[in-house]
Amino acid sequence: MLLLALGLLLFLGMHSASIVAPNARDRLVTSRGEGAWKNIYSLVSAIGLGLIVYGYGQARNEPVLVYLPQPWLRHVTLVAMVPVFPLFVATYFPGRIQRTVKHPTLLATVIWAIAHLLVNGMQADLLLFGGFLFWALADRISVSRRPVRPVPGAPPRPYNDALAVGVGLALYGAYLWKVHLWMIGVPPMVW
Repeated sequence: MLLLALGLLLFLGMHSASIVAPNARDRLVTSRGEGAWKNIYSLVSAIGLGLIVYGYGQARNEPVLVYLPQPWLRHVTLVAMVPVFPLFVATYFPGRIQRTVKHPTLLATVIWAIAHLLVNGMQADLLLFGGFLFWALADRISVSRRPVRPVPGAPPRPYNDALAVGVGLALYGAYLWKVHLWMIGVPPMVW
């Protein structure tokens, strides 16, 4: 559990730089260049993500039950997850979805975390999904109080929304079919 917590601290901590120290990035970029910031950000995030994956896997070997989810919530989770991938893809394909939602990745993270908290009641699940939920909500509040940096992506086009929905739903289908089982070791559709 310690490695999972450390991984979350590194990964979400690095992704929270704009929340807790909004000018730190700018100071580093001014003094050392854009490349230095990207290298530090990428390295710390990658180490954090690796620790999250390894730590979560280790924590699942010694599960601590906090609450027992109701079996029917699996269906709610499957439905709640439908917009997650299209929202994530819409981050990189600007269109009406991105204009309406403003921060599609944050909304996708909130939905993903809540959906997974509905069906996972172990201590490690609460730490993982609860940590991401807390971070996404804090970042969403923070982003309304600071300048937003543009996210690199495709140029705005009329068909970007259709592309985001189509690609997002295809990714969700792939996750339901095989990818979730392959990556996480748990089939998402257990009836």
